[in-house]
Amino acid sequence: MTTHPNLLSAQNSLLIVVDLQSKLSAAMPEAEAELTTANTRSLVEAAGLLNIPVLLTEQYSKGLGPTDTTITDILSEGTLIFDKTGFSCCAADGFTDTVANTDRKQIILVGQEAHVCVLQTALELIHLGYQVHVVEDAICSRKAEHKFYALQRMQQQNASITNYESVLFEWVRDSTHPEFKKISGLLR
Repeated sequence: MTTHPNLLSAQNSLLIVVDLQSKLSAAMPEAEAELTTANTRSLVEAAGLLNIPVLLTEQYSKGLGPTDTTITDILSEGTLIFDKTGFSCCAADGFTDTVANTDRKQIILVGQEAHVCVLQTALELIHLGYQVHVVEDAICSRKAEHKFYALQRMQQQNASITNYESVLFEWVRDSTHPEFKKISGLLR
């Protein structure tokens, strides 16, 4: 069966968690931050079940602290975390080489802030030839309009805007998938 090339494939996906640090989350609207963290956690859990690599970045961790433990507590051993001061993840030492070495072309982006680090990362990864999928219910900004216009801009530049449930169901594709029950258990 042939499928649309924009449907996600677990074998070709890479999940990137952008700056989901507790101190930064505290500056976001509380409900948005909680939703972003919860949906990111579901995606990280599913990635673990489906052997999808996960990369994390931390913006100026010296000042903003580490990634939220809700996420780090479920990471596979050896998951790479890139410290950065540039806003695009691509500015982190070794990041683009690591992405290239995964040999996966579908990038799923989650994290914060939508209009800064997520946006700049999406645009640079698109420029590098990757198919970028931005999970709208797993990203946030301090202001709703910043997220809204960031999503518009990313979509205008050929990023696919999706949601965490779509990602999960595209990764398994069929209710007969061996991990379907566990994956469907990640839905709220």
